[in-house]
Amino acid sequence: MRIRKSTTTIAAALALTLGATLFGASSAQAASPVNPGRGSNGQLLQPRTQFTMAPDGSSGATQGGEGIPNIDSVKKTIATYYGDPGTGIASKTSSPYISEMTRIVAQQSRSLTSIYRTAINQHKKPAIVFDADDTTLMTYDMEVADMHFTFDPAEQDVWVQDQRFPATPAIVSLVAQAKAMGFTIFGLTGRNDDQKAATLGNLRKVGYGDAFTADRFYTKWTGKGASQQPSYVTCAAASCTTVEYKALTRKHIESLGYDITLNVGDQWSDLQGGYADRILKLPNPTYYLPSADLPGVSEPRLAPRTHFIMKADGSSGATQSGEGIPNIDSVKKTIATYYGDPGTGIASKTSSPYISEMKSIVSKEAYRVAGECYVASKRHQNPAIVIDADDTTLWTYDMEVADMHFTFDPAEQDVWVQDERFPATPSMTTLAAVAQKAGCTLIGLTGRNDDQKAATLGNLAKVGYTGFTPANYYTKWTGVGASQKPSYVTCATAKCTTIEYKSQTRAHVESAAGGHYDIVANYGDQFSDLIGGHAGRAVKLPNPTYYLP
Repeated sequence: MRIRKSTTTIAAALALTLGATLFGASSAQAASPVNPGRGSNGQLLQPRTQFTMAPDGSSGATQGGEGIPNIDSVKKTIATYYGDPGTGIASKTSSPYISEMTRIVAQQSRSLTSIYRTAINQHKKPAIVFDADDTTLMTYDMEVADMHFTFDPAEQDVWVQDQRFPATPAIVSLVAQAKAMGFTIFGLTGRNDDQKAATLGNLRKVGYGDAFTADRFYTKWTGKGASQQPSYVTCAAASCTTVEYKALTRKHIESLGYDITLNVGDQWSDLQGGYADRILKLPNPTYYLPSADLPGVSEPRLAPRTHFIMKADGSSGATQSGEGIPNIDSVKKTIATYYGDPGTGIASKTSSPYISEMKSIVSKEAYRVAGECYVASKRHQNPAIVIDADDTTLWTYDMEVADMHFTFDPAEQDVWVQDERFPATPSMTTLAAVAQKAGCTLIGLTGRNDDQKAATLGNLAKVGYTGFTPANYYTKWTGVGASQKPSYVTCATAKCTTIEYKSQTRAHVESAAGGHYDIVANYGDQFSDLIGGHAGRAVKLPNPTYYLP
């Protein structure tokens, strides 16, 4: 007992000395038993399923990395919802989205007769206003298959002028029913005047017939030639907001003698601002177009959800409504806030909620791992820590966002790897140094391949890591030439999973053939880095920018 107390005390002093400069004074934390199937704080090694997210991205300052919906899981959830098999093309016959739209429209259809009669009885001219994109025309295939959720106005104009958009499910029948009953149909869209003729052509092409006419279809001015801001739209600033444009255009329609009995849109900004007796919000998690309320007007109920249930595998797209899926634009803004990205795709390297969270995690880990490494070393147990590469030791945010816009490109990733462009993940050089000083060997274990090993080691040394060597750094085989699957990795199918590769490599590291190390802790930013045991503790680092199951 006297020996254990002595070594623990020495380890605590060592951790305090090594960590004081970065973290300030703290007290060493005694190690406690951890289930290999759980993280260092006892949580199950699986992603969160409940999230709180404000639509403006501000939750990135408060929720922590694990509390932000992972963007890859959001993409899979959206794909499930639209019946997209992974091609970026939505099903046009059967999907949760089609089913929800059918239910919404059926419910609205049942009320049209009473709405119409009420207006007529009040001697009014009943009208319905419809937005275009994702209200009458569906943009999913453009947004996903073509743009990969990164909007390109020039490419959008190609789609508009080519009249490529299918009808939004069930809305053709709603428009036809309303027109047959005697409602006057208006269109009101953020598309511009140069796109008006093509939009009307697209609407006719997909079944709306002559329900929308040029004189009752409002598009936004370009500011060029005859396309100027109309006198009935007055704005608080030089650039009108969506709500100012749409609400004041509805006011203008009503000034012509119409009663807008129903206003239909997929964005809350289509519906804010009044000048409609009723609103119908259609689901759309594929983009978010926010706009401030009219000056002096408050409409808190016309706002997106803030609480979500989402499974990591995308299956929630089959059970949650469109409003119950985290909107991908809001997710992007939340991630940007978390990383201190001002909108350039470049993370702050000095101050951000991510840097603060990493500093907090590492400050606690430094004291713990120092004690574990020191004690195990004094007992001649050959201690080691295993550390993943991307977003565990090396930080990929700028590549993932500024370069790839959240759409992974392996060829471009290889350019970044070979150029050794990645900065160190915040605070992790300190954790590695503490573990080494306390007697642990650093073992690298990454999904990067053998052709990237030399460059990865070079990048690690370049940003301040010491102790990684070719012998203790494991990269994945390519299947070409000498780079073949090692005998200690056996897989259930021809293609090994990440968990099979990493857990069996850790088992090898702990075997006599692999050095007979005692892995006291395993660090990774993906749960697949950690699942499978063969480590005293598993420590999950935050990363909402991609998900590798």
